[in-house]
Amino acid sequence: MTGKIYEYKDDQDWYVGNWQGHNFIVGMGEIAAHDLLPGFSSIVEGELEPYSEEAWNQGGYDVHIIRYSSMFRLVTFIVEIINENMNRNIEVLQRQGAILVAEDGRLLYVHVPKGGVVLQDFLGQEKVRDTLLIATRNEGKTAEFRKMFDKLGLDVENLNDYPDLPDVAETGMTFEENARLKAETIAKLTGKMVLADDSGLKVDVLGGLPGVWSARFAGNNATDAENNAKLRHELAMVFDKKNRSAQFHTTLVVASPDRDSLVVEADWEGYIAFEPKGENGFGYDSLFLIGESEQTAAELSLEEKNEQSHRAKAVKKLVEVFPAWQSKPSL
Repeated sequence: MTGKIYEYKDDQDWYVGNWQGHNFIVGMGEIAAHDLLPGFSSIVEGELEPYSEEAWNQGGYDVHIIRYSSMFRLVTFIVEIINENMNRNIEVLQRQGAILVAEDGRLLYVHVPKGGVVLQDFLGQEKVRDTLLIATRNEGKTAEFRKMFDKLGLDVENLNDYPDLPDVAETGMTFEENARLKAETIAKLTGKMVLADDSGLKVDVLGGLPGVWSARFAGNNATDAENNAKLRHELAMVFDKKNRSAQFHTTLVVASPDRDSLVVEADWEGYIAFEPKGENGFGYDSLFLIGESEQTAAELSLEEKNEQSHRAKAVKKLVEVFPAWQSKPSL
């Protein structure tokens, strides 16, 4: 720590500060300063617990505001104190009325003026939302993911938007191996963030089959109808519903060229019906009885399915861990 006193003073702004261990900003007189820069102290504290002994020993800025008119001047003043005492290289930038604090090409903090800024002007591009490329050409599957990720502010593309990309052979023996193959290969080829899933039906009495071979259970290029007919044939002599238990399984892998892949998985429990029912969905939906009910997945609307399916459960898990994964340092 240092006993040095820092000061900035002009006709409009007057700040006095030092380096102690608090990371606080206080105002004098009628100046209310406690909420001027919420969360700004994290730039100094990093992963340390606020007000902990480690944070105290590291030191922090203490700034007193005597006169205040410019947020940019205030942030610059604080950053100069941090840089000098922590030997850092933080810079303060302005963009469309917002103040950005960055270091070594990484954005650390953004302050937006009251009323906000025009997003398109701030980003400087027509497309505001990030895009997630789904590694599939299946429009039914894409529609499900599009509904889910729209709520997260992500636009969804699929491989039909990139006709020149090669098909990735699903040569893995597990759902995760296949999902990784697709996601990581396409991410490497496109430089984009890619989501791949390997999903399938696991029937307990069949030892988990069709499993990773669900899409080609009746042979390569088999149709949904052919796969369903094959499944019904395999279970023709299984007459007790409790012995026809099954799970729809999904493994999701999100890959990006600059970080390790993210993996989540989920199951949707149910049974295999004796006869197909329902007109919605795809794959084995018309034969999959949901839980203990007599309703098949093909009798659900897309919205209902997206609330409870294996993909919905996997996406829910994905949403929980996705922000932390995105914030990890690049490789």
